Amino acid sequence: MADEKHTTSGWRGIKHVSETHVSASHLVRNEDINGAHRLFGGRLMEWIDELAGIAARRHSGAAITTAAVDTLEFKHPALLNDIIFIDAWVTHVERTSMEVRVDSYVEEPATGERRMVNHAYLTEVCVDEDGHPTPVPCGNHRERLDGTGDGLENPVPCSKLLWDKPRARTNN
Repeated sequence: MADEKHTTSGWRGIKHVSETHVSASHLVRNEDINGAHRLFGGRLMEWIDELAGIAARRHSGAAITTAAVDTLEFKHPALLNDIIFIDAWVTHVERTSMEVRVDSYVEEPATGERRMVNHAYLTEVCVDEDGHPTPVPCGNHRERLDGTGDGLENPVPCSKLLWDKPRARTNN
């Protein structure tokens, strides 16, 4: 089957979690600050939404739209000149939607120590040219970001993949 397309994992219809992982960094500037001299929550939300969309697009290879934001918790403030690091990855796949986790941190440049600013879960939906939900082209193969997990030696076709259940939300 020479015409089959392959993902970077080498298997058609399978994507590993690590293939959906995206990262970004931002310097908090004056235009990002609110009246309390902290990072404006809406600006962080913009960055989170953008990275969630990129992770979902990397997974599906299709057009996507944000359908919902779940568990947007602010844990620690970000201030002027702080460096924000954001990581996003697909955690679960359903028929037309994907759950994406996004973690945001402030990093102390002198020590490299990171403090959690925010974690969020977003639901991204595959859409066709008319904006209607359409099936996600691939499944999500169970794997941790460190490369360990089940099924790496014997991946199964997307149609036979057993989906992970969405992870229970915690308040950490």
